[in-house]
Parts: sequence; C-alpha cells; structure tokens
Amino acid sequence: MSSETDETGPIDYLVVEFPGSRMTGEGLPLLVDLVDRGIIRILDLVFVRKDQDGTIAGVELSELTGGGHDELAVFEGVSSGLLGRDDIDEVSAVLEPGSAAGIVIYENVWAGPFAAALRRSGARLVANGRIPVQEILASLDAAEAGTGA
Repeated sequence: MSSETDETGPIDYLVVEFPGSRMTGEGLPLLVDLVDRGIIRILDLVFVRKDQDGTIAGVELSELTGGGHDELAVFEGVSSGLLGRDDIDEVSAVLEPGSAAGIVIYENVWAGPFAAALRRSGARLVANGRIPVQEILASLDAAEAGTGA
C-alpha cells in the first residue's frame, strides 16, 4: 500500500436536493474553504435537474453561480470515477419533479492520519453512521421541554 493510500481518510457522499431548482451557489464558497484548509478533498461533484416531465439533465457549475464565483472553477469537471451513471440515476429517481440536486463525493482528509494509525495498530471499523441534524434538534427541544427523547 502506498503512503498516499495508507493516509486516505474516510470517503463520504452527500446528495442535497434544491426544491424548485433554486440553486444559488451560496454554499459553494464554503466548500472551497473546506478544500483550501485541507479538511476535505472533492472526488466527484455533479449537479442535476429533474424537469416536470421527469427528464434528468446535468447542470453546469457556471449555471449555478452566474459567473459570480471565479474561485469555483477549481471544481469544474471534478471526477474520480467513483460516481457513475447508475448512482446519478438512483439519485434522480428520488428527486421531486422540478427540483435539482448536488451530488458530492469527498474524502475526509482531516481523518486520514488518524485512520492510518488505527489501521497500523490492527484496529478495524465495525460500524459508522451519521445522526441527522433534525433528530439532534428534536432531541434537544424535547430535553428543554422536559419530555425526554
């Protein structure tokens, strides 16, 4: 195993739906910041739109930003090959007609050295997951109200 792959952090994906295809590009500079600070590395970034008739079309990054975010050109054409046509079709199937989505596959660069140290010590990942923020907020609201979770 090369030192580069030995230091690879966990790879995650996000699919974010934009109802009414209201994609402003507002979050993209924050994505650039995460990359610039070495927290994540973008492996794939794709945007799609689902028309009212169910037709799926790709959306160019320049369409999202209206040319107002030149720093986003770094993401133009980003593709590792991990995100395939089948994946895009699967995402498209759950989108509401008239909406759009951003699909991003990224490496958690910050976790690479930690993950490598665990692998070297013989540790193995037996479970992982994510708690949706809505569940956390509901739990906190319930705790504040004294009703428990």
